[in-house]
Amino acid sequence: MAQKVRIRLVRSTIGSLPNQRATVRCLGLRKIGSCTEKEATPAIMGMVKTVSHLVSVEEIK
Repeated sequence: MAQKVRIRLVRSTIGSLPNQRATVRCLGLRKIGSCTEKEATPAIMGMVKTVSHLVSVEEIK
């Protein structure tokens, strides 16, 4: 079974670059405090790295 991560939006996307806003939306996050659970694939982790200053990530067992 693949590793899962919980991604939470902790900072606003106002003032961020358009590609970073699009990345946040593609991760399934809308408002500050919203969270989503995703499989920890290389694609998802690359997206998280792009917006690491806007989100917090924790591993789920």
